[in-house]
Formats: sequence, structure tokens, C-alpha cells
Amino acid sequence: MSALYGTYARSELAFERGEGVRLFSQDGTPFLDFHSGIAVNALGHGNPHLIGALKAASEKVWHTSNVFTIPEQERLGQRLVDNTFADSVFFTNSGAEALECAIKTARHYFWAKGETDRYEIIAFTGSFHGRTLGTIAAAGNPHYVEGFGPALTGFVHAAPGDLKAVEALITPNTCAILIEPVQGEGGVTAMPVEFMRGLRALCDKHGMLLVLDEVQCGYGRTGKFFAHEWSGIVPDVMAVAKGIGGGFPLGACLAKGEVAKSMVPGTHGSTYGGNPLACAIGNAVLDQVLAPGFFAHVDAMGQRLAWHLQQLQQRFPNYVLELRGKGLLAGIKIAPPVREFVARLRDDHHMLAQGAGENVLRLLPPLIATEADIEEAANKLAAAFEAIEREAVGAKTTA
Repeated sequence: MSALYGTYARSELAFERGEGVRLFSQDGTPFLDFHSGIAVNALGHGNPHLIGALKAASEKVWHTSNVFTIPEQERLGQRLVDNTFADSVFFTNSGAEALECAIKTARHYFWAKGETDRYEIIAFTGSFHGRTLGTIAAAGNPHYVEGFGPALTGFVHAAPGDLKAVEALITPNTCAILIEPVQGEGGVTAMPVEFMRGLRALCDKHGMLLVLDEVQCGYGRTGKFFAHEWSGIVPDVMAVAKGIGGGFPLGACLAKGEVAKSMVPGTHGSTYGGNPLACAIGNAVLDQVLAPGFFAHVDAMGQRLAWHLQQLQQRFPNYVLELRGKGLLAGIKIAPPVREFVARLRDDHHMLAQGAGENVLRLLPPLIATEADIEEAANKLAAAFEAIEREAVGAKTTA
């Protein structure tokens, strides 16, 4: 019996090493990784540049404390500021912590201005912002809230895509709108461009902040550095994580200078967040993500993946019901139970994928995936659907 909490429905499969878009089990079996540790391993496995940065940093100072200046953190923060809307950055260990910082920043901004009653945040059904008490309240999913006592107050929820419903929720207490430009866990739903622009306009009209959760959809996954760039808008606060560390625990909250300036000593903190080791790796990830042609490659591979999924939908219309997502954050709403299909892909076809809400199969390959990798994944998906089709025909024959 495991000594660990039973909070995960774990497969018994364990991996020994990785290379590029493949993981190798303890018996040496290769698996095509379209899971990426849930969008974390953006640069794949065994990336030489990241390994080199980790080795070099490990021979220096691993951790001090944020009471001291951390040069690698300063450098990473400045590079993020130089390449985004933001003027200030706070580093965390995870996406949930980045969201907690974003929520606190939004609320504290209005408190510092003397608008102490403006603390309420409009969020959206189908969202996922993390597993802390604050972030489960922000998402409002009953499945995640149940059993943990009264939910943290100050959040109201609308269905994504309905601007009138959002505006109807605005009161004198509203301080911000919080949204994922592409919902991941909730079902791989990409927000329409006009909806994102409409949210920005509502925030401008009512003096509210637009807070984006780009933990899963950011850092190049949609073919731009951040997913909100597709709609041409600029947020006030943004939470990022997952791909930012390429597999090393790291997250960040980015904000405009005017919004962040109330976060003075004593308002927020982190023991580990942004330590020298994490930021050395974060800088190594950024070296490659910001390299010329990187985003163009992701965009092109996202288009190729979308084309292959369209072919699958035409070939298996009874099983491939709807295509969702953006770039290399792709979703397929399928007819077979998604958990069983994920297991079939893993056990019979040695391909790793992830389920999401509404019976959606989520495909999250490393951003370095090639056209050959995508074609291989499409072939494995087709083989899995063919097997289900054969089984269905066989069941009818024997009935």
C-alpha cells in the first residue's frame, strides 16, 4: 500500500528517462508524449540547454531567500517585462500560487486607492485556476469545492461567451474579471476574439482590472508568447506557470506597474518563489522560447495538428464529435469515455494524452514537436478509434 495521499488515480506506469517528445518506461518501452506533464514540458525531455543550465546552477547557490537580491530572478523578471505588457513580476512555485498573487494584487490595488468595497471578481463556469481554497472558489466548480467548507466569498460566475451576462454581474463591488483565454481543464475551450475584446472594453468602461490565467495556454502553446495576443488586447494582471520552467517548479504573476505598486513589503511573499536555481532554469527556457522562429514553429505545428484532427473527425464522425482549442493546446470531444480512451492510447498504442471536462481528450505535445510527431500521433489516434469500431461491430455480430 502506498504511503502517499490517495488524491490521484495513478497508472502503475513509471518512466525512467525522456528524450524529445518521448518518455521511456522502466522496461525501456517508448511512449509518444502528447501529455507533457499537463503542458509543463514545453521543450520536451532531456533538453541539452536546460540540462546545462541546471548543472551550472546546481554548482552555485540553490536557494537563499527573497530578503536578498537574486540576480537570476532580476534577469528573468526584466526579460518578461521587456517581452510582455507587464512592468512588474512576482515569482512563485506554481500556477495556483501565481493565481493567488493575481487575485490579491487585484483586490489590494483597489484597497490601496481607498475603494475598500471593491473586492468581487467575475469568473467563468468551466474554468480551472488551481487547487487552493482561493482558486477553487474562483473557478466555482462544485466538484472541487465540495467537502472543504464554505467557499471563499467574493467570486461570481458567468458562462463564457456571454458579454451581456458578464455586464449584468457588475456591481459597485466588482474589481476585476478573471478568465483563461483558452480553458484547459474545463474542456479545452478557446474564447472567441470578440469576447476577449468585449471583456477588455467592459473593464475599461467600469474601471475594473482584466486578470488572465495563462498558466496552461501561455508561454507559446497557442503559437504566440501568450494566448491573449491573438485578440490584440492587453491584460492588467496575468498568471503564468507550467511551461515557464520547462519541468522545474516555477510560476509568475505579471502586472502593470500602477496595479502592482500597492504590493509593498508585508503584503505578499514566498519562501521558495524565484530562487536562484528555479530562475536559472527559467532563463534557459526563455532563451529557447524567445529564439527567432520558435512561435512560428508552434503555430505551424498547431495548424498541422488541427488538419489531422479534422481528417479524424471526417473519418470517425461517430467518435470524434467536436474539435476545440488553439495551437498545441488541442481538444477532441469524443464519444467513448475519455478516461477509458486515455488508457487505451497509453496501454495499446503507447501514446500519452490527458482528459478534460465534457469528455474531451486533451493533446498537449511539447512545443518542439515536428510534423512527423504529429502525424504519428494522428495515426495512433486513428488506430485507437479503429479498434473501438471493430469491437462495436463484433459486439453487434455476437448479439
